[in-house]
Formats: sequence, C-alpha cells, structure tokens
Amino acid sequence: MAKVLIVVDMQNDFVNGALGTKEAEHIVPAVISKVEAAVNSNCKVVFTKDTHYNGYLDTAEGRNLPVEHCIKGSKGWEIIPGLARYAQNVIEKNTFGSINLPEEVKDYNEIEIIGLCTDICVISNALLLKAFFPEKNIYVDALCCAGVTPESHNNALEAMKMCQIKII
Repeated sequence: MAKVLIVVDMQNDFVNGALGTKEAEHIVPAVISKVEAAVNSNCKVVFTKDTHYNGYLDTAEGRNLPVEHCIKGSKGWEIIPGLARYAQNVIEKNTFGSINLPEEVKDYNEIEIIGLCTDICVISNALLLKAFFPEKNIYVDALCCAGVTPESHNNALEAMKMCQIKII
C-alpha cells in the first residue's frame, strides 16, 4: 500500500483548551485541508489521542507537566470539531509516542505525520516509527504542526531532519 497520514493529538486541550496555543489554532485550517484531501484520495488516515485519567498529576508526566489535560471523556480529550467526523481510526495513547502505531502502519510505504505538539508527541512518534521502519519514507509537514513554542517547534523539525525524517 502507498501512503498513510497520521494525525497526532488534534484535541481540544491542545488547540484551545488547557494547553492550547495561538500557533496550534493557526494550523487548524491547514490540517483540516490535508485530512480532507487524504480522505478524498482514499488515503488511510490514523488519529492518535493523548489519553489520561483521573490521577494524572500523580504520574511521571503529571509531575513534570502539572496541567491536567486530555482526561478521557472530557471535552478537552475530544478531537477538534473540524476533524471529529474523520476520526474513524483512532489510537489512544497515554504517553508521547504510541507503541501501537507501528502495527497500524506497517503495510504502508510512505508515512506522513501532522499535528500537535511538534516538539513532544509528533517528534516522539516520528522517531519511534523511524526506529521500527528505517527504510520507509517518513514525512512531517511543518505547516501542519505546531510546537509548545515556535522555537521548540523549529528545534524539533531540525532534530527530525538529522534523523532522516523528511520535513515538507
């Protein structure tokens, strides 16, 4: 099979909720356009959802990032309204990278990744997939990603380039 599009954590809490940023809000139209184009061309689309539970602040991540977010069942956990109808294939993950993602995309020659946050979950999943599939073409669309800050976004893009992930 040809190509799969992975949409990382385009959830309310990362766009305009607990951890939202203006940069995240800014990429929403481009992400929606890319997902719609993929769906219209019969490209497989896989969404990831950052998923936490009550007691999040007692986890290692919660102690390092003490902001409750993406609590399963909350509005912040949901995929943003402009993308929700396309989120048919969803992988929930309770950490930055999804250990289930390689199995989901193993049959595809090209893997494109978009979403949030470039410097945390996008880079984690891109590097995880590159480790599993060193011969596959893995792309990250910089215009469909946003980091915690513009600087950390750019740093993550540079780090991925160094690991032979193609930035488009």
